[in-house]
Amino acid sequence: MRNKLITLAIIFVSFLLQCTLMKGIAIGSISPNLLVILCISVGLMRGKTSGLFTGFLTGLFIDLFYGYYPGIHAGIYMYVGFLSGFFYQVYYDDDVKVPMLLAAGGDFFYNFMVFVFLFLLQGNTNFLYYLRRVILPEMIYTLVLTALVYRLYYKIIHRFMRVNFKESDSLWLTK
Repeated sequence: MRNKLITLAIIFVSFLLQCTLMKGIAIGSISPNLLVILCISVGLMRGKTSGLFTGFLTGLFIDLFYGYYPGIHAGIYMYVGFLSGFFYQVYYDDDVKVPMLLAAGGDFFYNFMVFVFLFLLQGNTNFLYYLRRVILPEMIYTLVLTALVYRLYYKIIHRFMRVNFKESDSLWLTK
């Protein structure tokens, strides 16, 4: 129960920072996606189930406050957190290279799915423009922010939450 309350607090604070601070440091209306970094971090440090839970609640906040179609962001963030959970305890937690690669991939996946659901289904088919103007700049910006923020999430999660490793939570470890 304690872990879930701490996870809710982290999600809420990260959501508030995404809506306020990240919009303030936007460059050309492109801001880094702190919530993707959160989903990736929790999935990597806590496993698939926690990544899925964190992603769903994070996306639900976005859908409730900013979404036009309910459930789209919740589903996308849920998949980002779940897929990052496949790397749970396979790498060293203090190594930031894997989270950076996953954050870049997660941000690309998020923006691609947003393009599919919010633009392509409405008839806007200029993907190369969206890739050049939105996806790649945001992915690079998120990648740079991951190098800074991941260590903060690492310290918070390992200090306040109980991290229990079960081999059954990892796809890569087999008996």
